Amino acid sequence: MLEIRSNQLEKVVLVGAILPGTSRATVHEHLDELHLLCTTAGAEIEKVFIQDVGRPNAAYLIGKGKAEEIALYAQENKISAIIFDDELSAVQVRNMENLSKCKVLDRSAIILDIFASHAKTREAKTQVELAQYEYFLPRLTRQWTHLSKQYGGIGTKGPGETQIETDRRIIKTKISSLKQKLDEIDIQRDTQRKQRTDIFKVVLVGYTNVGKSTLLNLLSDADVLVEDKLFATLDSTTRTVRTKSGSTFLLSDTVGFIRKLPPNLIASFRSTLREIVDADLILHVVDSSHHNFQEQINVVNETLEEIHADKNKVQIVFNKIDLLDDTSQINKLNNLYPGCVFVSAERGVNITQLFEKIESSMNSNIVKGDVEIDFTQSRVLSSIHDLSENVETKYFEDKIAVSFTAKQVNYKKILKLISKV
Repeated sequence: MLEIRSNQLEKVVLVGAILPGTSRATVHEHLDELHLLCTTAGAEIEKVFIQDVGRPNAAYLIGKGKAEEIALYAQENKISAIIFDDELSAVQVRNMENLSKCKVLDRSAIILDIFASHAKTREAKTQVELAQYEYFLPRLTRQWTHLSKQYGGIGTKGPGETQIETDRRIIKTKISSLKQKLDEIDIQRDTQRKQRTDIFKVVLVGYTNVGKSTLLNLLSDADVLVEDKLFATLDSTTRTVRTKSGSTFLLSDTVGFIRKLPPNLIASFRSTLREIVDADLILHVVDSSHHNFQEQINVVNETLEEIHADKNKVQIVFNKIDLLDDTSQINKLNNLYPGCVFVSAERGVNITQLFEKIESSMNSNIVKGDVEIDFTQSRVLSSIHDLSENVETKYFEDKIAVSFTAKQVNYKKILKLISKV
């Protein structure tokens, strides 16, 4: 995988642009998060620059005067990288690098770098590598110093091309190969999912660093890595959980979301995110102690909509209630989000209620069915056995009476099969 980081802390400066329709407070909030991202990536922040931008500058995003000021500061203070909170075009990156004589990155590049360092499994590494190549493809002009060189003369006609075209072609081939690998992983995942279609599936989602892995460990007695870092875990972890009543369900943790998550990263993590799409219940975990939790909720909801999981049943879980300075906040949140659950995964507070919510959802998802089919519908009877449990059959002269229990979605499939015959 491509990695931006080095073994030593890099001295960097951050740049935020107050664009039309964005408040100064919002930009400060986003820069605070970028600061944490850069720290996670192994950078030391020397200074933060902010500018009101009436209209984005096509050459630098920010104004030329501010760009020159930042470039001068970078040269005088031996800055390794200038990092923008907003995504830059290839032209803006090139212009700013020529001006400052140092590396220029944006938030997407930092997120990809963190993902690259945290990817452990073959699947995660392949997903991140694909996202990186797709991100870097239009930005080749700054990644390779030889790209401006063009070969010509005798013997170079016909298929002759600039070095940048050669690199672009190589990367496109690599992208194609990585997509094929992910397709193979998707097939393996689909096979695994088909083997557990009758098991109730619960998935944890949420903004990065809200305590999902801690909650997974608590509910399932798992031993998943828990760190106070952004994107500490990338791989989807699934555990079987048994309730006090004896019911079982599958509980999966997924990668955390964040503002301005690179679209190609979401696309490449499609096999991991399928766990969310296929879930019977989504536990949306929220850090109730975060001062801007509402925006984090909105970011997660937008991402769920983007991956077409917004129609799934969602249970809001407000975590870290032990860190609330004002406990009256709980009443306010309860009014805003009726039916939500308040827990502390770190201290094991109110976990029983969360289990009760999950069991209630499991029970509401199960339907008892009674249908009649004739003797020519043997395939339908076979499908009923595949799609349901507790199947009982009674044979009469002209029909077969079948009783069963099934998930609502499977119950509808069975009725559809019967109506087609």
